[in-house]
Amino acid sequence: MSHSVVELDKRYSDRSLTPTQAVEECLEAIEELDPTLGAWQEVYAEEARAAARIADAEVSSNRRKGPFHGVPFALKDIVEVEGKRTAAGCFEWKDRQSTMTAEVAQRLIDAGGILLGKTKTVEFAMGGWGTNQRMGTPHNPWDKNVARTPGGSSSGSGVSVASGMVPCAIGTDTGGSVRLPAAFCGIAGLKTTEGLLPTSGIVPLSHTLDTPGPMARSVADVAVMFDALVGGPTGVDLNGGVHGMRVGCLPDDERSGIELTQLAAYDRSLELLAELGAEIMQFKPPKPFEEMKVSTFVIVTAEGYFHHQKIMDDPEALVDEHVRARFAPGVSISSSDYVGALLERENDRQKFFESMAHLDALVTPTTPMLPLPLSEADEESTPARFTRAINYLSMCATSVPSGISNENLPTSLQIACRGGDENMSLQIAAAFEAARGDLPNPPLYN
Repeated sequence: MSHSVVELDKRYSDRSLTPTQAVEECLEAIEELDPTLGAWQEVYAEEARAAARIADAEVSSNRRKGPFHGVPFALKDIVEVEGKRTAAGCFEWKDRQSTMTAEVAQRLIDAGGILLGKTKTVEFAMGGWGTNQRMGTPHNPWDKNVARTPGGSSSGSGVSVASGMVPCAIGTDTGGSVRLPAAFCGIAGLKTTEGLLPTSGIVPLSHTLDTPGPMARSVADVAVMFDALVGGPTGVDLNGGVHGMRVGCLPDDERSGIELTQLAAYDRSLELLAELGAEIMQFKPPKPFEEMKVSTFVIVTAEGYFHHQKIMDDPEALVDEHVRARFAPGVSISSSDYVGALLERENDRQKFFESMAHLDALVTPTTPMLPLPLSEADEESTPARFTRAINYLSMCATSVPSGISNENLPTSLQIACRGGDENMSLQIAAAFEAARGDLPNPPLYN
């Protein structure tokens, strides 16, 4: 199995482990588990071994660049790496060669990270369940026998991290695609503020809403990765606690439609935050979450169709038919509709933050449901009820596991803060995680 990011930092410091050993452990886990899980699009074994040997020498000579140095990581396969294939989950693109390296990938490499390979994604990142008809749907590691939703669109990143094949991975989030797989796979994921991290070299879905973000098995690991992505220490206080913070929770009318198990886990989470000293206050958004989800649809669909119109309009193109159907409304969205949606967004943001002025954070379930059997996932719907609104409002948010259900499936909590307040979101998530205690690993964990 892969060690945690924080553990690798400690083990490299005391010389009880080398980057080469860490990489080999990951490669062994991939060899053992990925035939079942199907999370990886491509593994760069020899390149990773070569990078590990260089990291070995640097670590042994006290030339570490920081806590991410020597850490194996994965990239969602919409993130470009020069000279490597980037398919973006599209069968028609399976042999497409990248001519550049995305800036977020380069930042992790420059911080000493070791790229293990690319993980699978929903085609062009357009979907929340994690499915891919033609390139394969990763198997959620929480159920050995039933294929369940891994969460999209960063499905492979979520599964590879949750199963112990790699310590951490990059996902992207346009309407929840870091947080949804984090929730369904029982790991932590950070949706960063729009514009904080560069999107150059990332295949676009919505250039307005796309945000790359870190995914790992703990909040502390996410924080280390976040620092590397930003380019230096952000100063997040993972031991700062929540005492005296004012935390908004869902009003009664927003609780409808949440699966009872998830709702019970949410209520226990609120009780735990209150025990830690947070003041829990009902918050009624000026526009319901469901309406903000719909408002986001116009922006995402219009921009997504703009970027991928050619292939989606080609009846001969071998694309995921569910994805084609999601892009199809883009053809009828007028410039007036699109500009109107952008202006409506600005107005909604202003009203929302005026209403939220007395709060430090807002907490919701990440998803209304637990991971579903794939046979029950409605491809015409989305589990992004509470996540899309955060993108729409230019907020940041951490998804963190809140517990394990009686069915041995992960429940989840979303901790959302104003744009630029990633440190606060991570601080609250870390306090909650510590008080929640350790959770078991998935059945399919190396």
